[in-house]
Amino acid sequence: MAETVAQIHPLVESARSRGGLSPSQIIWRKLGRNRAAMFGLYTLIALYAAALLAPFLAPYSYTDADTKLPFYPPMIARIHLFDEEGRLSRPFVYGIKPEDNELKTYSDDRSVKYPIRFFVRGDEYRILWIIPSKIHLFGVERPGRIFLFGSDQLGRDIFSRILYGAQISLTIGIVGIIISTIIGVVVGGVAGYFGGVTDFLLMRGVEVLLALPSLYFILIMRQMFASDASSTSVYMIIVLILAFIGWATEARVIRGMVLSIKEREYVIAARALGLGHWRIITRHILPNTLSFVIVTATLSVPFYILGEVALSFLGAGIQEPEASWGNMLTAAQNLWYLQAFPWMVTPGFFIFIAVMAWNFLGDGLRDAADPRTIS
Repeated sequence: MAETVAQIHPLVESARSRGGLSPSQIIWRKLGRNRAAMFGLYTLIALYAAALLAPFLAPYSYTDADTKLPFYPPMIARIHLFDEEGRLSRPFVYGIKPEDNELKTYSDDRSVKYPIRFFVRGDEYRILWIIPSKIHLFGVERPGRIFLFGSDQLGRDIFSRILYGAQISLTIGIVGIIISTIIGVVVGGVAGYFGGVTDFLLMRGVEVLLALPSLYFILIMRQMFASDASSTSVYMIIVLILAFIGWATEARVIRGMVLSIKEREYVIAARALGLGHWRIITRHILPNTLSFVIVTATLSVPFYILGEVALSFLGAGIQEPEASWGNMLTAAQNLWYLQAFPWMVTPGFFIFIAVMAWNFLGDGLRDAADPRTIS
């Protein structure tokens, strides 16, 4: 008996300490204690903020190419803080002197120094796609160049293209998951609530969709659309294809949850009061699946990011000169590029970081939303 009381005591104390906290506040409190989840959250905030401010943070446009400087190695470790006499100076980079055009080797031209300046004028862009501006966070005066992560095969700044590519690769995950979640919740909710023939037909359609190999099906659907479509059209096509593929799993789980929830007392009471089916579904059933929906959506975002990367990497997604993390990795298919210029796989590092951050956050939300865990 004493052991049972000892086991219950922490739960009682936890309940007292929570006081009148709402479910969302309890989830946030538990999430805040999960270091991995909070690391993922802060990482995602930084990545999406960088994507939103990409034109300002990037020293160059994603199309700005210097064909005389292809495959220039990263400068991030070669920004100088001391001059030739060892005195502290303003951060600067040396000029670039091509050595061998075939091997793409370069040396520093120490006769020319380019100070790194902040809030400099450069390529024109629009702040939040609305307000025109030419101010960039940092840069060097022409003809100097600063390639923090190196340059690609056309002499374009990889750092700038990664920032612009984040606007596509990261937002596809958000937009795609919103669309697929809405479809999955509606289909699963309707199937579970009405049952019978409606449930049978909807779930057989879901099973057919789940039986198809995802990657091949995505490629087949992509080929159904024009290959010369604009970047905006390709973006929307990819979002719709990935959303169409991704909603089925969520619909099946939501359907199982609704089958259980619709037999509870408050739903039976609402039905007895004469409330319509749609109101019962939207006001009394689906809100009780919200925590699961949020967790599932968070864990599913990496699928959309990797889906876009795969399509663009295979040449069926975002096309040049637009930048996405997927088409930036296309050059890595060349073995010589991969061996001689390893910085060409830098976008892969950011893909890894984004996917892991979403997984950390999703796992943390799943644990926080579990009512069996102590807050």
